[in-house]
Amino acid sequence: MLGNLFEAKKKAEEIKNRLETISVTGEVDNGAVVVTCNGNRKVLDIKINPSVFNVRDREEVEELITVAVNRALEQADQLMAAEMKTIMPNIPGLGNLGF
Repeated sequence: MLGNLFEAKKKAEEIKNRLETISVTGEVDNGAVVVTCNGNRKVLDIKINPSVFNVRDREEVEELITVAVNRALEQADQLMAAEMKTIMPNIPGLGNLGF
């Protein structure tokens, strides 16, 4: 069992390193706001189309940013879950850990 835990830790670290290199995006209003983050849920970039500032007030812009960030983070979560599913069934004795 201890060997299985060590193997799981090693695989999880490999996945974490791989997710650091994969980018996902969340966008709203046809690209009005685009947020890019990596698979480890680190926000890398936020792009706001300049036209957004011409037709919206501050609260609307803040809401667009919030929605775009949440969409990017959801994509990162889905990516991480998919990565974890690829290794967890292959580690005997650990069973389904909820991924």
